[in-house]
Amino acid sequence: MIKDAFEDDPRFLTTRDKAFQEVVNDTSIFKLELVSSRKARGSIESRCPELLANFCDMMLRKSSVAKKLTSEEIEEKLNSVLRVLKYVQNRDVFMRCHKHHLTRRLILENSADQEKEEWMVGRLREHGMPADHIGKLQKMLQDIEINKDLNRDFKRSLGSNNNKNISETINVKILNSGAWDRSPDDKGIVTLPREIEEIIPEVDSFYKEKHSGRKLQWCPHLSHATITFGTNHGQYDLDVTTFQMTVLFCWNDRADEKISLASLKLATEIPEVELNKTLLSLIAFPKSKQQILLCDCPSMNPKDFTESTLFWINKEFAIIKGSKPQKHGRMSVIGRLPLTIEQLNRREHDDIIALRELRTQEAIVKIMKTRKTMTSAQLETELVEILKPLFLPSKRLVKEQIEWLIEQRYIRRKTDQINEFEYVS
Repeated sequence: MIKDAFEDDPRFLTTRDKAFQEVVNDTSIFKLELVSSRKARGSIESRCPELLANFCDMMLRKSSVAKKLTSEEIEEKLNSVLRVLKYVQNRDVFMRCHKHHLTRRLILENSADQEKEEWMVGRLREHGMPADHIGKLQKMLQDIEINKDLNRDFKRSLGSNNNKNISETINVKILNSGAWDRSPDDKGIVTLPREIEEIIPEVDSFYKEKHSGRKLQWCPHLSHATITFGTNHGQYDLDVTTFQMTVLFCWNDRADEKISLASLKLATEIPEVELNKTLLSLIAFPKSKQQILLCDCPSMNPKDFTESTLFWINKEFAIIKGSKPQKHGRMSVIGRLPLTIEQLNRREHDDIIALRELRTQEAIVKIMKTRKTMTSAQLETELVEILKPLFLPSKRLVKEQIEWLIEQRYIRRKTDQINEFEYVS
């Protein structure tokens, strides 16, 4: 309308841009609270970047919506997201969410098109997203390609060692720790089934032969599996997370028994909060008419679980199609793959806040090194110009980082002007 009716009049363009910027950053419409473990660091921001990242994920994975669209239509919708993104102040939140979604798509192998993923990374670069973020996304895509050859060699190695049955059922992903999201508690958070434990030394040995000096750190919470689940109606292939698999394997040798929550904790060593969430996904999976597990807790609420709460296999489980139970079939109960254990949001928010502090410090030092002397107002104005492609720094954040840099003797206040700073060479 502005182009055809008003011939791109600059006044209309400016008004439009201001209106878009006000809407997408309005916290009364899209509210996101950055909760941090750091004292007095929480803040209220627009949730718009998170919603934009969620929409991109829906377009890039094998979703029912994306399957109905052509490649050109998907690209146009993603370009529309990027046009809105230029008005967003906290674009670092978008990049963080987008990276999480990309991690899930690549690990679960439900990305609709690898070329489209690469195209999206290129478009983000063109829109001025930080080079370090873009570099990590590119590395993630490269890792997946490299792993195709790695898996082929590993399967061949297992086959030559008379482990052909195992080689046909395992798919190993070795990922660069610097590029992928990892939890600080990746190690030792679950007792893996014996069948999985036995293959780990084989993978370690194979990798060390190819890359001496490197060390593998296993991330079970990033893994998933397909297991065969037998009931009175038939046998079904279930796509499950590692946590779900570990819980279900507790019934391998005692399929008819009821197992208490206390016993499941002991057998799996999954942290209590994660165990409760995993059990909930197996007793109340919303997309299934029949549940995999049953329990004696009437409320089906994890908050009401006790050490003595009992769980057991649902022998009447079946995949229902057209109101009829099927004898065979496949179903995914993975839902949203948990990228980390409990307290993801707080850790992620801590990471975002820490990165903002670092970027602010870097920008202040860069400005002061060039200008040598600046007033507080001048510094803040130039700082906003540098950082606004990534996020809009608050006055409190700027003040805190200036004080930190003064303490570290990167800059100092002028003795006769308290609101004027000098660079310390």
